Amino acid sequence: MSTPDKPKLLSSGNPQIPKGDGNEPVQAYISAMPEWKTDIGRRIDDIVGQVFPDVRKAVKWNTPLYGKDDGWFLAMYCYKKYVQITFMQGTSLTPVPPVSSKTQGTRYLNIHEDDAFDEPQLTDWIKQAIGLPGVKL
Repeated sequence: MSTPDKPKLLSSGNPQIPKGDGNEPVQAYISAMPEWKTDIGRRIDDIVGQVFPDVRKAVKWNTPLYGKDDGWFLAMYCYKKYVQITFMQGTSLTPVPPVSSKTQGTRYLNIHEDDAFDEPQLTDWIKQAIGLPGVKL
């Protein structure tokens, strides 16, 4: 059930956030992530900002996107049981993130509540992703 202060959650568990460019809609999305997922969202956002201070941010299709001048390199999506990090050029990362996609080149990292969160690996993947061509959506 949503309140006036909290956006509605979609059936998948993802917050329904209006699209917009910049940090503000991304922070609104992260704040609306339910339960333990908010902390994961904040940590992912912090890591991206530390690795790439000039990151371009937006929310489109209820999904926070992180990019640079030539396109997007990372996205985040909230499901009922996990937070999914999307690497747009994930098949070009070493090691390749663990979850495959139907979209060519894309790979995922799913973080569940009780998972050990490997921040050094995530940081390394983000550094690698920034060096690859961005994806236009």
